[in-house]
Amino acid sequence: MTTAQRLPDPYGNGGGANLADILERVLDKGIVIAGDIRINLLDIELLTIKLRLVVASVDKAKEMGIDWWETDPQLSSRAGRDELARENAELRAHVAELENARGEVTAGGRESAQTSQKTEKEAQG
Repeated sequence: MTTAQRLPDPYGNGGGANLADILERVLDKGIVIAGDIRINLLDIELLTIKLRLVVASVDKAKEMGIDWWETDPQLSSRAGRDELARENAELRAHVAELENARGEVTAGGRESAQTSQKTEKEAQG
């Protein structure tokens, strides 16, 4: 008579896995949960929910190419500084553009005034 062999316990010798071990394993390997929920009524799509959930450690997420938190100004102080620097550069460019436009108007106004003075002198003389 043969007895069924038991698979090796991945969490050690006979002891059950505690929550910390499971969490460590999940964060180390990562878990992806994906699902779609569609609600149709008479072939008319009323609602579609697409769910994509990734649970992993930061290091594992970076290995997978997921690093959106590094560029989100709400979550990263470095991204906030970059956003502030970009906004500052845009404002400086806009001010320079306005100053150039103002200078052209002023120069154009001077030329126009000089032209009208010449025309008046020619008409008088």
